[in-house]
Amino acid sequence: MPESSRLTHIDVTGEACMVDVSSKPSQVREATAESLVLVAKETINAIQDASIQKGDVLAVARVAGIQGAKACAQLIPLCHPLPLSKVAVDFEIDPAGAIAIHCTARTIAQTGVEMEALTGASIAALTIYDMCKGIDKKIEVTKTRLLSKSKSPTDRA
Repeated sequence: MPESSRLTHIDVTGEACMVDVSSKPSQVREATAESLVLVAKETINAIQDASIQKGDVLAVARVAGIQGAKACAQLIPLCHPLPLSKVAVDFEIDPAGAIAIHCTARTIAQTGVEMEALTGASIAALTIYDMCKGIDKKIEVTKTRLLSKSKSPTDRA
């Protein structure tokens, strides 16, 4: 099988392996992911009115998303542990019953931060679910996806 078509996380013997990125240059890498949480209108109102008994839903979800991005390599076996220079978690609330979570991760490293951004968005969504499940039995976590990724050479003059 040609090298370019070989699966990157499988070695020549067919075993799972972590990709060797040691020959790649360190670059500024950034990725943004999204996860969508569907809730009842009443749940949106309770979140905005700060009447959820467990506390400030979005503040806790933001911190959980940041922690999730930082813990990515511990959760997903073949991910490289990365020195994250930024993790931002933001929310867009649709009063009709949806919360869009955007998680952006940035690093200077030899590999990308897509998985960190996806993990951060997912963990923030699961935290919203956990904090609101007592008042809303029909919550859905859906549409987790990568929105963008980029890399550029470092500017170390």
